[in-house]
Amino acid sequence: MPHPAQVLVAWYRAHHRRLPWRQTRDPYAILVSETMLQQTRVETVVPYYERFLRRFPTVRDLAAAAEDEVLKLWQGLGYYRRARHLHRAAQAVVADYGGAFPPSPAAIARLPGVGPYTVGAVCSIAWDLPVPAVDGNVLRVMARYLALAEPVDRAPVKRRIADEVRVWLACARPSELTQALMELGAVVCTPRSPRCGECPLAPTCAARVQGRAEELPVRAEKRPRRRVEVAALWLEHDRRILVERRPAQGLLAGMWQLPQVEREAGARDRQRLARDTADLARLYAELTGDPGVLRDGGFVPVAEARHVFTHLEWDVVVYRPADPVREPLSAVREGTWARGADGGFADIPAAGPRRQWIAFADVPRLAWPRVYERLLARLVP
Repeated sequence: MPHPAQVLVAWYRAHHRRLPWRQTRDPYAILVSETMLQQTRVETVVPYYERFLRRFPTVRDLAAAAEDEVLKLWQGLGYYRRARHLHRAAQAVVADYGGAFPPSPAAIARLPGVGPYTVGAVCSIAWDLPVPAVDGNVLRVMARYLALAEPVDRAPVKRRIADEVRVWLACARPSELTQALMELGAVVCTPRSPRCGECPLAPTCAARVQGRAEELPVRAEKRPRRRVEVAALWLEHDRRILVERRPAQGLLAGMWQLPQVEREAGARDRQRLARDTADLARLYAELTGDPGVLRDGGFVPVAEARHVFTHLEWDVVVYRPADPVREPLSAVREGTWARGADGGFADIPAAGPRRQWIAFADVPRLAWPRVYERLLARLVP
């Protein structure tokens, strides 16, 4: 009787989707695809992957790029830390290994931002090394196949599943088995309404035999998302707006936004405007040295949007001063006037002034969080 790994690989050869990253054994291209696919749907990733490799066809091309350009190409995929880690991993491969990926799990694991799953994916797909790549799809497939009753997002269960996958890897070609497990979880052994009648593992799947496929896998209870109120300031002069770069660490690190104030959300009530006005008056005074904005009518809301992160929800409202800005704000002293639309990405230095005046025409050149993409599409003439 064939091992289930062999059964699964035979199914994969006959039924797998033709995806662009499955046409290569290049570890760089595999690293790009696996980084993009983390927490992002396949159909979303395909055009980004193809566009990214057209611009950065080799690891050396990516290593030499400016971070702003990398983030701009990533814009819309979200989870921007992945892009920075990928960029730094490319730089490490060039600096430490002369641009050639080392076929070693330990070496791949030392690259910035590369965790156990990515190590397994790169090593098994690129070099047929028997290293488990256990993502959410694989956790679900194996939790059902073994009928595991414990939450799969706990470390002991993940280790057990990785050990089982390691046994399977000894029975089939690792590059095919890794992708077969992912494919089965993506198109057949789905989170809801699994298509057990089409599954090659159904005859030996414990959850199917016990009639529990719909119940599994078990996951630990999620914490509710935090709500954060964001009040952003629209300051405009001579077809330019004031923008700022987020800190180099943390949420949306290094991306651009309007000057803003964040706070834990209160009740969704009429007090929101009062809270925002008070916070923005302090921010305006910090930027301009002028504490009298409230005497001139305060602020007027001009756009709003909501954005949901994995563990966080932003309610963003953009305001402009009721009295229009007529001159460049003197203190936006730590900032500078950015070059015009004919300039390159090098004109916005990665470690340069935190705040910049930029021309409307240059807005598309910068990497913005998705919520700001939506807001700026409404605000920029």
